[in-house]
Amino acid sequence: MVGTQPRYISDMDPRSLKQRIRDEAERVGFDRIAFAPAGPCRDGAHLQRWLSDGRNGEMAWMARDPERRSDPRRLLPEAKTVISLLTFYGTNGDPPQWRGRISRYAWGSDYHNLLQRRMRKLARGIEAAAPGSRTITAVDHRPILEKEWAERAGLGWIGKHSNLITSDRGSWFFLSELITDLELEAKERPHADRCGKCTDCIRACPTGAIVAPWEVDARRCISYLTIELKGPIPVELRPLVGEWIFGCDVCQDVCPWNRFAVAVEEPRFRLDEGRFDGELTDFVGMTEDEFLERFEGSPVRRAGRDGFVRNVCVALGNRGDAGALPALREAAEDPSTLVREHAVWAIERIAATARSA
Repeated sequence: MVGTQPRYISDMDPRSLKQRIRDEAERVGFDRIAFAPAGPCRDGAHLQRWLSDGRNGEMAWMARDPERRSDPRRLLPEAKTVISLLTFYGTNGDPPQWRGRISRYAWGSDYHNLLQRRMRKLARGIEAAAPGSRTITAVDHRPILEKEWAERAGLGWIGKHSNLITSDRGSWFFLSELITDLELEAKERPHADRCGKCTDCIRACPTGAIVAPWEVDARRCISYLTIELKGPIPVELRPLVGEWIFGCDVCQDVCPWNRFAVAVEEPRFRLDEGRFDGELTDFVGMTEDEFLERFEGSPVRRAGRDGFVRNVCVALGNRGDAGALPALREAAEDPSTLVREHAVWAIERIAATARSA
């Protein structure tokens, strides 16, 4: 923990304890913190409908015990408070386009590692301030509807693209949660919806994944297709993926509230030039070991070597540059069936582009 370890007392009143937690959260690096009383989630029924419609695609883990996602007391029976924490990651500019398009959150190091360390520090601080208390931390790895808790605590509102938005800094941030058995004078302070009549995110989605306000079909979402989907990208969606090779930011890029975003100072969130050095075609011939080495400590690893090269083939096909054909022909002989299929598709798409020119 940075700096001198603060001295805690165990008999402070709830208001003082709450302020101490706020101070500690800021000290370990979180940008915003808010509190809400633990209890059933309002979005539980929405989650059930979403799962029943199959909109989670291959993300079977989301359908396992959905009741646990709908009530933090399923994770910690004594839970009294859900603490939501916000960490901004927005950076200015865009990575060079010849490397393909990478979701902004993946430009630097894997945020999970950084936020988990901060959460552990905060949890230790809380437990030191209130001996005998229990806490559970969550940074994407526990079943919790994090956006609802952040909205209920007043950090922002859930936009029509299903992401949380803050009125002063937009939506380029990570969410973390800490569930505790401490009663911290938490009240629900839901932020008013400020999207109004705006539908920019819905109209801009390349694949039509935002099927209605606050309704996202993951099976059509470019982030799902390039990260979570382990098999072939549906043929009809490949042209719509464009040059995205990991994730997608379109719905947030067009959101008017992100005009208020401010670049952060955290160096681990900035574009790591070394990872994306070279031409897009350089990624096509990567071996498994080369992929793991290049993307050590990066969120991109989640796609896996075959999935990532699959994405690169699609991007090259959509780019339509005949200069990529030698690399794609080599990929058409790749040991991976997944890569071969998408390389052949890309070759055919480039040929079709040339014929129509």
